[in-house]
Amino acid sequence: MRLKKAQMSKTYFYTAFIFIIFAISTINAQPQRGEFINASVGFGIAAPNDESEITGTGFYGQAEYVWSPLSWFGVRPYVGMIIASDEVKEEGMQEERIKSNAALLGVKVRLAAPIPYVAPFIESGIGMSIGSFETYTQFINVKKSGVLYHVPLTLGLALGRKHNYEFKFTYYYHPAVEQFSGAAAVGFSFPIDE
Repeated sequence: MRLKKAQMSKTYFYTAFIFIIFAISTINAQPQRGEFINASVGFGIAAPNDESEITGTGFYGQAEYVWSPLSWFGVRPYVGMIIASDEVKEEGMQEERIKSNAALLGVKVRLAAPIPYVAPFIESGIGMSIGSFETYTQFINVKKSGVLYHVPLTLGLALGRKHNYEFKFTYYYHPAVEQFSGAAAVGFSFPIDE
């Protein structure tokens, strides 16, 4: 019985895999092939990696050079900034503070689903943050300035006939200061190779 279930699971997996490959090869899911500039702006946040409830808010902005050799795959070097902070002082409680004021540099890779007009995508890569960070909670006490590495992760939707509008949630994990920063952002892409 278990053998039949395992064989059926493999059959479903291979069928789905073949369908996905077919769909990817026939439908555009990024703005198109080519080179683009993408600009994003949004509501920035900073939060610790622990169970604390403090969350800093502020501003986020980013520009990306986009190289898309395939309609579903793109390489995206980026430069941006995050300015977000908050401080909580309550009687009888330890003061909590979160701050992320930094320039962001790095490169991401995007994989997009082949769906017309509303294409979901995921991005990840590696980068560095140049700025100052503070994470003070009942569990963490870290303050650093300078250059730190981060790992970006973005989930979003490319919208429109050419998928040139975006709505995304983007995060930058900073392991050295035990916090992450990010944003709920909107973006626009325009071609530079026409």
